Amino acid sequence: MSGTDRLDTLMARGTAFLGSRYAIMAGAMTWVSERHLVSAISNAGGFGVIACGAMPPEMLAGEIAATQALTDKPFGVNLITLHPQMMDLIQVCAEAKVSHVVLAGGLPSGAAIEAIKSAGMKLMCFAPALALAKKLVRSGVDALVIEGSEAGGHIGPVSTSVLAQEILPALAHEVPVFVAGGIGRGSAIAAYLEMGAAGVQLGTRFVCATESVAHPNFKRAFIRAAARDAIASVQLDPRLPVIPVRALKNAGTEAFTAKQREIMGELDAGKVELAEAQLQIEHYWAGALRRAVVDGDVETGSLMAGQSVGMVTKEEPAADIIAELVADAADALDGRGARAA
Repeated sequence: MSGTDRLDTLMARGTAFLGSRYAIMAGAMTWVSERHLVSAISNAGGFGVIACGAMPPEMLAGEIAATQALTDKPFGVNLITLHPQMMDLIQVCAEAKVSHVVLAGGLPSGAAIEAIKSAGMKLMCFAPALALAKKLVRSGVDALVIEGSEAGGHIGPVSTSVLAQEILPALAHEVPVFVAGGIGRGSAIAAYLEMGAAGVQLGTRFVCATESVAHPNFKRAFIRAAARDAIASVQLDPRLPVIPVRALKNAGTEAFTAKQREIMGELDAGKVELAEAQLQIEHYWAGALRRAVVDGDVETGSLMAGQSVGMVTKEEPAADIIAELVADAADALDGRGARAA
């Protein structure tokens, strides 16, 4: 069996679930994963995912419609579980006949799960640990994304390779499991598929796609960066929980540390309530990411990037990125087949 045939076989469960040519999902990146990039990835055989982020329902409805005008291929919508209008957003997806909803940001409510599944949409959830993965499967999710700490943006504490070793043997026979975090080459895709993954998810590799609307300054920062430049933020005070964010080190990452110290002082002085303080921490990242992606402020903005950023070396069409990943994965499988023979 050729490497290409072997790849098709290994991806069969993932492609059947997604409805795409390849079981390669695109990570949902706020301000980046919108109609242009999502449709380009789906048209190229991957599976694009709209990042809803903080969008209100009417804005999400417009983004879905605009994406559907650019592709007739399947794509998903990523929703944040803490969004105050979560149920309205689910209704928007249902009315637009979105095929897949990806929930991120914590354990979804039973009502959200029921609303998604009763509308006939397939539900995917992120699982940063085996115990949570098992709980999600019991709750009725259709597939899991296990994302390691090498990923960009908000991250969990465990590396991709360890998560894959823990979760794939335990749950891959029950639901499709997609591996994410630090994947930049097709050879890694092949390895995770051989371990039992149904497919993979990549975000950072697609930031510099030609179709990506990210600011040229943002893309240049990615192209110049090495893996070690993508660092995780640090929590300074247990009263102000910080889900670590991996981003390229710049003045903005240092400013976040200073912001934490500032808010800690205000808390100690009784100048701000705890809930408001925690909200300020989270809002810092939302505004900083927009400044970087949309406005091109790569000094004080947040350059959320995974450690695979070192493998981003140029701006190129999404179709070329996917073709390269697929060819590399097939070559890797060819090589293993030759050695086995």
